Amino acid sequence: SGFSKHPELQHLLFFTFCLIYAVTIIGNLLIFMVTVHPSLRMPMYFFLRVLSILDISTASIVVPKMLVNFLSEDRSISYMGCATQLYSVIFLGATEWYLLAAMAYDRYMAICNPLRYAIIMNSRVCVSLVLLSCCSGNVVSVVQTAWVFSLPFCGPRNINYFFCDIPPLIMLSCTSLYEKQIITATALVIFTPFCLILVSYACIISSTLKISSAEGRHKTFSTCSSHLVVVILYCGSGTLIYLRPKASYSQDAKKFLPLTHTAITPMLNPLIYSLRNKDVKEVLIR
Repeated sequence: SGFSKHPELQHLLFFTFCLIYAVTIIGNLLIFMVTVHPSLRMPMYFFLRVLSILDISTASIVVPKMLVNFLSEDRSISYMGCATQLYSVIFLGATEWYLLAAMAYDRYMAICNPLRYAIIMNSRVCVSLVLLSCCSGNVVSVVQTAWVFSLPFCGPRNINYFFCDIPPLIMLSCTSLYEKQIITATALVIFTPFCLILVSYACIISSTLKISSAEGRHKTFSTCSSHLVVVILYCGSGTLIYLRPKASYSQDAKKFLPLTHTAITPMLNPLIYSLRNKDVKEVLIR
C-alpha cells in the first residue's frame, strides 16, 4: 500500500526520493572510483568500495519499485517477487553489518598493531573477510526468508508497507509466536557483529589513550570517526525498525523509519566518508 493514506504527498515524495536515489548512486559511484586511485590502496578503501556496492544495491532493491508505486494505481507484487525482495534486503543488510565489523577489525589492526598491519591485513585476508561477510549475510537471509514465508498467512493480502520486509509480513500471519522468534533471531544477528565492533573499539580506545601527544590521539580518533558514525546510523535504524515492541508501532512511523535504513543511510555513507577523510577529499578534488 505504500504511502496511499497521503495521496496529496505522492508527487512530492516521488521527486524527493528520486533525488535521494540519484545522490545515492552518484555518491557511491564516486567513492568507488576515487578509492581505486593508486594512492588509496589501503585495506580500509577496499572495504569502502565494497560498502559502496552494497549501498547502491540496497537502494536499487527498494527505491525504484517505490518510485513506480508513487505514480501507479497498481502497486501489486508477486509472491516470488516479494520473497526475492525480502531475501535481497536481508542479505545486503546483514552483509553490510558484518562488513562494518570487518572494517572495525581493520581499524583495530592499523592502530594497535601498526608495524605488522601491512603483513596481517594483506589482500588475501581482506578478500576473505568480505567473502565471510557475504556468506554470513547469505545464511542469515536464507534462514529468515524461509522462516517468514513458512508462516501460516491467514489475513488480507495487503502489505501495509512500501516493500516486503519482516515486520509487515509477520503482521499478516495468524500467530504472534513467530513475531517473538523473528525478533529474537534478528537481535542475535545485530548483536553478534555489534559485540565484535565494541571489542575492537575498546582496544582502539585503550591503545589511543596511551599515546602521549594530544595531536597523535586526535589523528587516531579521526581515522575511526567516519566508520563509527556509520555504525551508529546503521545500528540505530536497525534497532528502531526490528527490535521495537509491537505496541510502539504507529502506521506512519513504521513506514518512514525503514526509509533511513534503505534510502537515507546509503546516501549519507559516501558523504560521511568523503567529508571526513582528508585523503579521499584530496583525490576527489584532483
